[in-house]
Amino acid sequence: MDTTPISEAEATVMDVLWDASPRSAEEVIAALGPRTGWAEPTIKTLLNRLLNKGAISAEKEGRRYLYSPVLQRDAWVQQQSEGLLARLFGGRVAPLVAHFSERGQLSAADIAELKRLVSELDDGEPGKTGADQEESRDGR
Repeated sequence: MDTTPISEAEATVMDVLWDASPRSAEEVIAALGPRTGWAEPTIKTLLNRLLNKGAISAEKEGRRYLYSPVLQRDAWVQQQSEGLLARLFGGRVAPLVAHFSERGQLSAADIAELKRLVSELDDGEPGKTGADQEESRDGR
């Protein structure tokens, strides 16, 4: 896949394909047109850009093409989040959290989730839930 980042408009098209695929151009247009106001040629141009970048694939079915994502949503989210951190916060997470905290934009639920994540990091097993950690400690 090309390493060229996808634009915000292209990401909107990707969202439709991530939600359900494969989809024909007509199905993508039907899903996007009403909510974006984009005309058919605009959406087809975005599909072609995504094809050229290798973010999607097209498979011919009869007289139409069916489009599917090659770039997975989680990989795209990782690229976007790492880029944001690098551009705005020197690649560090703490200043990002401090930014939102200083502006009162962290809810009680956000703070509880952050505490849980930090606790998991302290336990040495990031990404695992408490139940997963118990199982790994018990050897199950």
